[in-house]
Amino acid sequence: MRQDSRLSRMLHVLVHMGRHDGAMTSDMIARMLDANPVVIRRTMAGLRDEGYVRSEKGHGGGWRLAKPLEELTLLDIYRAVGEPSVFAVGPAYDMPGCPIEQAVNSTLKSVFAEAEQLLLTRFAGVTLADIANEFPPGSPIDGHAAGERCAS
Repeated sequence: MRQDSRLSRMLHVLVHMGRHDGAMTSDMIARMLDANPVVIRRTMAGLRDEGYVRSEKGHGGGWRLAKPLEELTLLDIYRAVGEPSVFAVGPAYDMPGCPIEQAVNSTLKSVFAEAEQLLLTRFAGVTLADIANEFPPGSPIDGHAAGERCAS
């Protein structure tokens, strides 16, 4: 099963934006992530709708943070990118009349719901500044130009 990387990718972009002086265009972000600019615009529009970024038109325009990294949590961005599933596993519905399958599914749903709540609570306690602070001023990230593809 393919993993949904929207949250990780947008966290990546937003931390770069927090360290970047000026606006970042959709093309710059797309080059950085090796993605399509249309997909970037669509995703960034969702962040704009939540008030986390703003867009500026014209020369020197692009995307900018609308809030400081200290005010943005993992939970905020998780919700803004559509609350992707946090688990790649789930109940099976091959034999809905089977009481064992029903018991397994009931147990899995309960355990997953509890685990998801714990994860979301943890997301709420981590800001994007917490991530950015892992790269103190003068660290190699400052030499990484926005709009360049990140090194592997």
